[in-house]
Amino acid sequence: MSRIGKSIIEIPAGVTVTVNDNVVTVKGPKGELSQEITGGITLEQEDGKITVSRPSEAKNHKALHGLYRALINNMVVGTSEGFTKKLELVGVGYRASHSGQKLELALGFSHGIVLELPKEITIDTLTEKGKNPIITLSSYDKQLLGMVAAKIRSFRKPEPYKGKGVKFVGEIIRRKAGKSA
Repeated sequence: MSRIGKSIIEIPAGVTVTVNDNVVTVKGPKGELSQEITGGITLEQEDGKITVSRPSEAKNHKALHGLYRALINNMVVGTSEGFTKKLELVGVGYRASHSGQKLELALGFSHGIVLELPKEITIDTLTEKGKNPIITLSSYDKQLLGMVAAKIRSFRKPEPYKGKGVKFVGEIIRRKAGKSA
C-alpha cells in the first residue's frame, strides 16, 4: 500500500470539499481550487476526513493513488493556510521591486526584467541595506506558486563559483574551486 496514498486527509474548519463526477472542489477562506480525478481512484468523505482508495494493485493505479492524495491534501492546506516561497537575489547590483502584480528585476543584464504575476499570487519585496534583496511569494495554489518561483529563478540561476544568482532562501549551492595557480 502506498504510504502517502493510505494516509487520511483531515479537513479543517471553514473548508468544504465536494466531489461531482470525478471533479474535486475545495473551498476555503483563502480561495477555491478544483482537480479532476481519473484512473478509477475513489474518494470517501466522512466526519471531516477524506480517504483515497485505488481499484487494484496495478502499477498505474499505485502511482495515481499517491499523486491524487497529495494533490487533494495540497488543495486543502492551501485554501485553509496558504503557501509561501522566498527567493534571495545574491549579487552586486541585483535589485527587486514590485508595483501591483508586476515584478521588476535588475539581475546584471543590460535591461531590466518585468514579470506580470497571476492574480492568485501576492508578492512582497524586501530590500535592507547590507543584505540581499528577498522576494516573498504567497498563494493558495501550490502548483502555480512553484511554477512562478521557478520562472523567477530561471532568469539567473546561481552559479557555482561565486554563488551569484536567484536562489531559494535556505538553498545550498554546491561551490567549485576557481583556477589554481
